[in-house]
Amino acid sequence: MVESVVREVIQTMKMEKEKEKVGKVLFIFCDSTAHEAFADQFIRLKNANIGYDLLFLDGETSSWLGMQRVESTGSERIIAADDYSPAAIELAKDYDGIIIPEIDIDNAARVVQGLKGTIKSEVIFSALVLGKFILIGADTPGIKRADRRVLNTLNLPLPLKKRYEEYVKFMTGLEIVFKPQINFADSILQRFQQKINEKKALKGSGGEAAAVESGNTQDISRENVIFSKKLLTPDWIQAQVHFPNCTVYLKQGTIISPLAKDLLKEKKLTVKFFKRDE
Repeated sequence: MVESVVREVIQTMKMEKEKEKVGKVLFIFCDSTAHEAFADQFIRLKNANIGYDLLFLDGETSSWLGMQRVESTGSERIIAADDYSPAAIELAKDYDGIIIPEIDIDNAARVVQGLKGTIKSEVIFSALVLGKFILIGADTPGIKRADRRVLNTLNLPLPLKKRYEEYVKFMTGLEIVFKPQINFADSILQRFQQKINEKKALKGSGGEAAAVESGNTQDISRENVIFSKKLLTPDWIQAQVHFPNCTVYLKQGTIISPLAKDLLKEKKLTVKFFKRDE
C-alpha cells in the first residue's frame, strides 16, 4: 500500500517535471501589431517548450499584459489604474529574460543614466539588477514607431544617430545583448540549450531519474544525500546544505509528507529510491 502511494507520488512528480517549461521570456512590443512579424519565432519557442508572454505598450508609461494594465511609476504617479496588476519594475522577477525588439534614443538614454519613468526603462533596470538576460533588436533606427509615423521619417539625424550609437555601446557594456530581430529565436534557444538537452535526456530515458530503483546502498556514492528513515519531512530537507545533482535518495518504503512533496517541487529535486542491504 505504502509503496503504491510512493510510486504514484513519484509518477506525478515526473509528469509535472516533463510539463515544466524550460524557461520563460517576456517580449515588450511598441504596440499591439508589432508582434505579427515574430509569429514563426514564437512557434520555434513553443516547440522548444520555452514559455513567453507579450507586453504591448500603450504609450510610454502604460502597457497591457493580457488583461492586466501595467504602468510605470513615472515621476509623480502614486496610484495605479489597476490595483491587481504588477508594477513595471516587478515584471522581470517572473521571467528568465527580457526581449525588446525596438529601443529608441529616449529609453536608451534613460537606461544609460540609470533613470526610470517608462515601461521599457523600468523593466530593463530591474532585469539588470536581478541578473536576467536582456535581448534588444540591433537593426532598429533609434526612433519610436509612433514617431516615425507622425514625423514621416525612418532615421534619426546624424548627430542624434551618433549619440544613440554611443548609448548602444554603453548598454553592451552592461551585458545587454543586441541581435538582429530575425535571430531572436536562435539567441533565446541558445540561452536555454543546456536545459533543453537535459529535458530531452530525461524524456528519452523514460524518467529514469524519478523512477524507483532496485539497487542497493553500495551503488550510491557517499557524497549523495541519503535519507533512511520512515517519513520524509520538510524540516529534514531544509536542514540539508547541498543536494549533489539535485537528487535525494530515499529508502524504499519511505513516506513523503505533503509539505515535503511541495518543497521537493519548489527546490526542483529528483527523488531516487534504493533497497537496503539485508
